Amino acid sequence: MRHFLWLIDYSKEEIKEIIDLAFQIKKETKAKIFKPYLKNNQLAMIFEKSSTRTRVSFEVGINQLGGNGLFLSSRDIQLGRGEPIKDTARVISRMVDLIMIRTFGQDRLEEFAKYSRVPVINGLTDLCHPVQLLADLMTMIEFKKFDFENPHNTLAVYVGDGNNMAHSWAILAGKLGFNLNIATPKGYEIDEFIKNKALEFAKKSGAKINFYSDPKEAVKNADVVTTDTWVSMGQEDEKEKRIKDFRGFEVDKKLISLAKNDAIFLHCLPAYRGYEVSEEIFEKYEDVIFTEAENRLHGQKGLMVWLKK
Repeated sequence: MRHFLWLIDYSKEEIKEIIDLAFQIKKETKAKIFKPYLKNNQLAMIFEKSSTRTRVSFEVGINQLGGNGLFLSSRDIQLGRGEPIKDTARVISRMVDLIMIRTFGQDRLEEFAKYSRVPVINGLTDLCHPVQLLADLMTMIEFKKFDFENPHNTLAVYVGDGNNMAHSWAILAGKLGFNLNIATPKGYEIDEFIKNKALEFAKKSGAKINFYSDPKEAVKNADVVTTDTWVSMGQEDEKEKRIKDFRGFEVDKKLISLAKNDAIFLHCLPAYRGYEVSEEIFEKYEDVIFTEAENRLHGQKGLMVWLKK
C-alpha cells in the first residue's frame, strides 16, 4: 500500500507512470468513455481547509471512475472536536478505500497516514501541494514545455512566496531533472529542509535549481513562469505587510517579456489580479491556466487508479 503525501517519496519513473495513466484516462474522459476503474470504491475527502478545485476534482473524479465521494469538513466529524487524529484514521479507513486530506500541518497528514489502513492522498498542506504539481506537469507536457526524455531542455521559474507551491516545484524539478529558478523576496525563502532535499535530488537528476531575490534575473529565458497568491489561508493578518514586501514580484507584461517568446504562464488558482499577476497576463494565458485547472481532475484520477493498482 502506498500513500501520496509528498513528491519526496516518489521516483521519476513512478511519477511518469501516474502521468501516463492520467493522460490515458483524460483521453477516455474527453471521448465520454468512463471506465469503472474504481467501481464501488469509496473516497473520504476530509477538508480542514476550504477549497473549490480540490473538492470538485476529487468528487467528480471518483464518481467518473465508478466510485463514490464522501465530503467531510472538520465541522462534520469528531476530528474538529478534538478526537485524536489516529482514532479518526483508524475508524474511517475501516469504512472506505481511499482518503484525501486537505489540512494545515504536514505532521497531521503523516500521523493520519500512519494509522490508516488505506492509501492517503495529500490534498494540500502548508508544506506542499503535490496533486497540484501533477496537473502542472500534465499542462507543461501538453503545451510542449516538458519531455521526460529531455528534461534539461526546460527552464521553469517560480516567482513569489516560498510556500507549499514553491516547495513542490523544487522537489519535482529535483526528481525529474528540469531546471528551476525560484525568486522570492528576502525573508520569504523556501524551507531549508525542502531546499536541501531538492538540491540532493538535483545532483542525481542533473537539474539546475537556483534561488534569486530579483525576479527579473530569474525569469530570463524561461519556458514556464508560475506563481501563487502572496497571502495564503491563515495569513490574512499579514496581508498589508506582504503586499509591501512583494512589491516588484507581480508577473506582468514587463516581467514575462524577459522569458522566451513562446513561454507559458501557470497559476494554481485562485488568482488575485493586481497582486501576484496582472489582469493582462492572466487573460493572455487563460487557456493554459484553465487547462491546468482541468488537469486537476485528470491527474488525480490517474493517481487514484495508480494507488489502487
